[in-house]
Amino acid sequence: MVRSGGEPTPTGRATSGTGPVRTRERFLQGETVEEGVRAPILGSWQRCRTLGLSPDQSGLPFREDLDTDGRLVHAAVPVLDRLQSRFTGSAMNISIADAHGAVLLRRFGDASLARTFPAIQRVPGFVFAEQYAGTNGIGLALAERQLVRVCGAEHFAERSQGSACRALPVRDPLSGRIEGVLCFGYPRDAEHPALAIVIREAAEAIERRLLGQSSVRERALLRAYLDARTDAAAGPHHRIGVDELAPELHPRDRAALLERAAELISCAQRAAAHMRLSDGRQITLVSRPTTSASGVEGVAIEAVLTGPAPRPPVTIPHQPDEGVDGSEHAPLPVGPPPGQASALPVPDRVLAAPVRTFVGSGSMTDLQPGSRPPTRGLVLVGEPYVGEYALAARRRLELLSEASARIGTTLDVRRTAEELAETAIPRLADFVTIDLPEAVLRGEASADPESDLRRTVVRGIRDDLPFSPVGTRMDFGPTTPQLRCLTSRQAVLEPDLKVAAGWLAQDPELGERLLASVHSLITVPLVARGVVLGVAGFYRSQDPHPFGDDDRSLAQELAARAALSMDNARRYTHERAMVLALQRSLLPHGLPDQDAVDVAHRYMPAESDVGGDWYDVIPLSGNRVGLFVGDVIGHGMLSAATMGRLRTAARSFAELDFPPDEVLAHLDNVVGRLDREDPETEDFGIIGATCLYAVYDPTSQQCAMARAGHPPPALVRPDGTVSFPDLPAGPPLGLGGLPFESAEFHLPEDSRLVLYTDGLIEDRDRDVDEVLRSLCGALAHPEHSPEETCQAVLDLVAPDHPYDDIALLVARTHAVAVDRIATWDLASDPALVGEVRAGAVRQLADWGLDETAFAAELILSELVTNAVRHGAGPIRVRLLHGRNLICEVSDTSNTAPHLRRAATTDEGGRGLFLVAQLSQSWGTRYTSQGKVIWAECALAAA
Repeated sequence: MVRSGGEPTPTGRATSGTGPVRTRERFLQGETVEEGVRAPILGSWQRCRTLGLSPDQSGLPFREDLDTDGRLVHAAVPVLDRLQSRFTGSAMNISIADAHGAVLLRRFGDASLARTFPAIQRVPGFVFAEQYAGTNGIGLALAERQLVRVCGAEHFAERSQGSACRALPVRDPLSGRIEGVLCFGYPRDAEHPALAIVIREAAEAIERRLLGQSSVRERALLRAYLDARTDAAAGPHHRIGVDELAPELHPRDRAALLERAAELISCAQRAAAHMRLSDGRQITLVSRPTTSASGVEGVAIEAVLTGPAPRPPVTIPHQPDEGVDGSEHAPLPVGPPPGQASALPVPDRVLAAPVRTFVGSGSMTDLQPGSRPPTRGLVLVGEPYVGEYALAARRRLELLSEASARIGTTLDVRRTAEELAETAIPRLADFVTIDLPEAVLRGEASADPESDLRRTVVRGIRDDLPFSPVGTRMDFGPTTPQLRCLTSRQAVLEPDLKVAAGWLAQDPELGERLLASVHSLITVPLVARGVVLGVAGFYRSQDPHPFGDDDRSLAQELAARAALSMDNARRYTHERAMVLALQRSLLPHGLPDQDAVDVAHRYMPAESDVGGDWYDVIPLSGNRVGLFVGDVIGHGMLSAATMGRLRTAARSFAELDFPPDEVLAHLDNVVGRLDREDPETEDFGIIGATCLYAVYDPTSQQCAMARAGHPPPALVRPDGTVSFPDLPAGPPLGLGGLPFESAEFHLPEDSRLVLYTDGLIEDRDRDVDEVLRSLCGALAHPEHSPEETCQAVLDLVAPDHPYDDIALLVARTHAVAVDRIATWDLASDPALVGEVRAGAVRQLADWGLDETAFAAELILSELVTNAVRHGAGPIRVRLLHGRNLICEVSDTSNTAPHLRRAATTDEGGRGLFLVAQLSQSWGTRYTSQGKVIWAECALAAA
């Protein structure tokens, strides 16, 4: 180990060994230390290094202006005397220090050992705050604000390496403010777990005595008020108790009176406030300063009511006053809990209790029958700081109640963080910053939340402070409060930032500018279910009072509630991202090549959850195209998976060239089977879906459609006229057994067919008829392309916050030119096959497809021959010249050929095999008049 000046420093008895000993050596040599020492000790070491402290320094500040007659000393003396008696003969060193670390009292188990200690360990007045003495019990207890233990090499100073200590803050029971520190010092080999229990009991005894002092002071104030009323204004118009003024006072009125009275006490001056009760009567609260005989100054709040209703008087026996000498055995009052001013319960019975219990409720003087109605009564009495604490406690409860309603209203991580900041400003803090890892915003758990933080929220009472802007990557140093709270997962309070070690370590220039405006800080880790989600910083600027432990507890409670909501939002975001990824992977990734329509599509997931909306474009034989849009009932992973299965089945049925009504009938069977076979549906309800299927033929410009419980499509004519075809609704898929009907419509070229799901037009806050009118307005622009139409519909018609998915499909129709269609009608005569072949060759020559003529001639020959031999006349042959060459042969029979492998000795059976080899694809589709056998030849490969 090396001193700050470079000279080697001996480590005494702690030289040999491992753990904190070796870790301390490495730390003092400048190495990075992360393990081998407890987090509070390491944090203190880092702050000591930031302050430039040396482990071998011996001098400490000494204060001669100690308050040796203060409340803490009076409360601690008897407790320390008992501890000294308990540890008689031991090497125990017992001390009490004030809130600044200055030792006020010392006691020793063995008085003779005290003479062997240096002055700083036996004389009161030395200051052991961490910024002067380094890591030690008193300083660390003030920094951590809880029970701490420092043993041997964990001390920063060399002089303390052979000792150990436990220290615990002592708090004012009313305010919760740290009044001082109780510390046990002893040889490090005398460590015992029971010392933690002993020091806690001793600190609680000191705190009870502090509370007793406050109670005595309040009783003295009440007696002074009663004496003043008796001497100066006693009479039938003066009563002790607001219930004497307003019989049957509503609980809401009572709560409002008490809160306003506490505000007046905290002001500590003469004042008056007017209030109106729920029954219409007006009451006036008057604050009157009061001073007891022993010099205790406080405020009494009286209520004056105009025109009160008469009420029978109540006689309550006079209670003797108690002493005000601060005796430990002075009885404590029965009534409101610590931290509240004296309030009066309803006097339905006589209680034998100290005077303070009856303030604001019962009569404290004997009222004789027939006396005049009361016009004045006491509401509260107390010292100003008691009223201030009572008011602050009530407001903290109100803020927590408000936070329950304001934080977590959405399942959005960023919005929940903003709600936390908005709730805390200005009632807790003037400025709030929240830093979250990017992974949390994406719905994931951060692998390293301490180094992956980005500024997510900056809120405040004004916008001119130089906080790092939103989006900035935050790299907190090891001594900063933010990293300390993330490491310990506990809120860190820095009452005074100007003396906070490590505050300026991250960015000294930025810190200096902030210190000109903010003076106090609470940093709170956002932790939920064991996952660190980020860190929140609460700053005070305008409020002159620094943050206290009550504020830290409140900030931690707010952060805990917000963190739970943020974790719920994170988990939801993660699940939603997974479902959305599955949903998008199951939707078409590109548009197929076809000539029938120009298509544009959009998919918009719901804001709250992902459903099972889908669409599809399927090329069919004869240059036709199938257009699907559907919606699986429900949301989440099951709906998305069901959508994928249903879309696959729908594509299969469509490619078999079934008409629309038959496709829906087959899909209905599929949904019913899924519902019966899938065990998961028992927990999620019956699987159901709606669907619309349209088949458009560009050769005839006819469109056949059928729907199963789905909204009807919109049809836009070339002139911009918008209509909704009268298409039979049909039952939703999955009901089973009910028929579907199809309808056929003529679509002129450049018409647009618009298919959509109900998420586009159904909205809780809009009328469907109004939405449909908006849809017609968005579609009535024939000059728009399908892409422009899709965007216009989403911009003008889709809800701002969709609660259901939206699938949109816009198809602009084309027509096949007459000169690209060749047709021959012939009887069922084998002799005509040659004529068809010759005619086809001539037509292909006219189209410039001579290279395809050979394959087309063989295909037509085989197909026509099969129709003549196995079908029924009349027979029609059709050639379509489009992206590919399509050969079709139709007849009136329903028998379909099938491909088979002919043996080497078979005379026939090779015709369809040749067709399959020469064509790109082939198949059969059925019509109302019979069937069509078709084969498609790729022109580029011919």
